[in-house]
Amino acid sequence: HNVGHVTKCADRAAKLLGALGFSQREVERAWIAGYLHDIGNMVNRNDHAQTGAIMAFKLLDDRGLHPSDTATIISAIGHHDDHTAFPVCAEAAALILADKTDVRRSRVRRKEDIEFDIHDRVNYAITKSTLELDQGEKTITLHLELDTEICPVMEYFQIFLQRMELCRSASNFFGLTFKLEINGQILL
Repeated sequence: HNVGHVTKCADRAAKLLGALGFSQREVERAWIAGYLHDIGNMVNRNDHAQTGAIMAFKLLDDRGLHPSDTATIISAIGHHDDHTAFPVCAEAAALILADKTDVRRSRVRRKEDIEFDIHDRVNYAITKSTLELDQGEKTITLHLELDTEICPVMEYFQIFLQRMELCRSASNFFGLTFKLEINGQILL
């Protein structure tokens, strides 16, 4: 996880809430939650969402953010990780969608690792990734182009099935249906 990931998550979460007609304040809270959501990884990957929420509380409180805004942001951060994710508010739902759909080749730091690390292999195999909101159809679709010479579709599901289920739950929060399209085929 790096600045590229958190910036993409922040931008995607804010853009989603903006497109859904949420207030500027909610959009800004989603952006802040997205930008800070992985700060707990500085301490440990395990329970990083809860650790990060505590760290973010201190940062936001020290800067005089209104307590209700701080509470919403840290709640979103504390509810984004795979094992504890739950869309408790719009900002959390947007963060879950933004975080769990960030799969792309540029996330791989060392190409040499793709043979040994399934996460790197799957990310490296993704040649294009877009998240599309269709309010008319009430869907949000993750469109992926996956190079099956690098990684079969089944490996994607090995590590991302739970994340796609979290995306479904987060989409439902907004009254949307989550869809996954890989290489032109709708799979969820």
